[in-house]
Amino acid sequence: MLALHGTGVSDGIAIGKAYVLQRDLPEIPEYTIAHHQVETEIERLARAADAARRQLHTIRDHIPANAPAEASSFLDAHLLILDDKMLIPTAAETVRRERRNAEWALKGQSDRLSETFEKMDDAYLRNKRIDVNQVVERVLRNLLMPGFEEHLKVEPGEIVVATDLTPADTVMFKHQQVRAFVTSLGGPISHTAILARSLGIPAIVSVHNATRYVRPGEELIVDGKRGVLVVGPDKRLIAEYRRRQREIAREKRELNRLRLSPAVTRDRHTVRLMANIELPADVKAAVQSGAQGIGLYRTEFLFMNRPAAPDEEEQYRAYTKVVRAMRRKPVTIRTLDLGADKQVDGGQGARPVAVNPALGLRAVRLCLHDTSLFRPQLRAILRASAHGSVRMMIPMLSSQEELFRVLALVDETKSELKRAGEKFNPRIPLGGMIEVPAAAISADLFAPYLDFFSIGTNDLIQYTLAIDRVDDAVNYLYDPLHPSVLRLVAMTIQAGRRARIPVAMCGEMAGDPRYTRLLLGLGLNEFSMHPATLLEVKKIVRGSRLAALRKFAGRMLRLRDTQTVHDHVDRLNTEED
Repeated sequence: MLALHGTGVSDGIAIGKAYVLQRDLPEIPEYTIAHHQVETEIERLARAADAARRQLHTIRDHIPANAPAEASSFLDAHLLILDDKMLIPTAAETVRRERRNAEWALKGQSDRLSETFEKMDDAYLRNKRIDVNQVVERVLRNLLMPGFEEHLKVEPGEIVVATDLTPADTVMFKHQQVRAFVTSLGGPISHTAILARSLGIPAIVSVHNATRYVRPGEELIVDGKRGVLVVGPDKRLIAEYRRRQREIAREKRELNRLRLSPAVTRDRHTVRLMANIELPADVKAAVQSGAQGIGLYRTEFLFMNRPAAPDEEEQYRAYTKVVRAMRRKPVTIRTLDLGADKQVDGGQGARPVAVNPALGLRAVRLCLHDTSLFRPQLRAILRASAHGSVRMMIPMLSSQEELFRVLALVDETKSELKRAGEKFNPRIPLGGMIEVPAAAISADLFAPYLDFFSIGTNDLIQYTLAIDRVDDAVNYLYDPLHPSVLRLVAMTIQAGRRARIPVAMCGEMAGDPRYTRLLLGLGLNEFSMHPATLLEVKKIVRGSRLAALRKFAGRMLRLRDTQTVHDHVDRLNTEED
């Protein structure tokens, strides 16, 4: 018996036989082609890309009807990358200019794009290099292995162990009733993680060298919550985990009963639980979870994997679709949050890659620098506000000067729409994301000019602790309970309370049940999270007493040692449970 540890990214327990997926590419050759062979080589590259496109369409057509929206969204993203002029056309130009074979030219372009994404500050965008690599690998297989079999037959109930999985793999394996996924690579925001959570399949990522330690057909236990893979368990351990499976199933049934119940503490304090979404199709999951609105609509996904930015009308249609689907519940639309280092997506042109994109031209800075991106979005959001309860949110504010420039542009846009006879809500609430330490420290200076705050803990923690949570060398330092982080969160909530404006939280910390009671004690009364975690947070809210939690949070803010904070929070959660 062997226990391997990784990062649990989708809760649940699975027991079954191992299906070890080995999919190594042959070595990529490099050679020079004759002048008269150039066009033939470019045609060979085009045929391989066409084959990859057909394969992706076939997989998309076979997505189960009950699959979550994320499944088709990720496949659509791969199709868009395949059609991007920065990939196949640029590789073809390399073939023509340098007279190199198609495989080598494509791999070289893939490496350059991956390097660009690697330098990005935003963790999700940095993860897009995986999309590019997966699309390129598919084309390379068609070049090097014509007629390769897309998927080997996996028996129902098996557990897939692989180096990494593509969105297509994840969807098709679910269709084949795979019980769990285990990968050597990936992180909490990898496609395997996101799709596994959406599909309700236990999953562990970052189990280094998993394919080396697991043999095909070997009995496995996957504990998605603890991030533990047990290889060759004995009968006693299997019996224990089967008991846990029954307990988890019972807990899920109980959680589903809370969907329509109010999020109210035992001492009658109401809490608002909202959902984070990325695409209009995600609204379905938000509604099914019982979300009271959309606390974060990430609009940058409309701009990604396309040669040109979406125009005002396309954005207006997307925003309006979400607003109408939520049926008068609030929808918080965040303006574009991309970095200037993004060169392969809509509207970014050929700007140079920033040396340090974490401190560069991104989010509101980019929008103010290039108002040709910002103005159409402001118009679209304002027009969508005529159809429901819309709030606009500005990311990465760090100075009053930025805020005043945004307010001026919003006023200008309102005047333009009024002159044009367009309908909009002239009193649309305007809020700011608090995700830079400077904004948290100066929250009292921002508050008089804003209608609400929303704390973006993902960036706030990274900026405060000067670490990258997806960098294996330093991600152990990423700690939401670090005293400095808790003090910044408390300062923001207190500034909002003094200014009498609501304060929400939309980072991952808001959806992590470990922190729910502490955040309630700090005074947070609006949480926005992935729909999959909403009911568990609601259960904790309904079992809490706010008066006691306020005293507890006060004590936590006075502690100096991070480990002591962790110990107290763990003890609180254990006592309450």
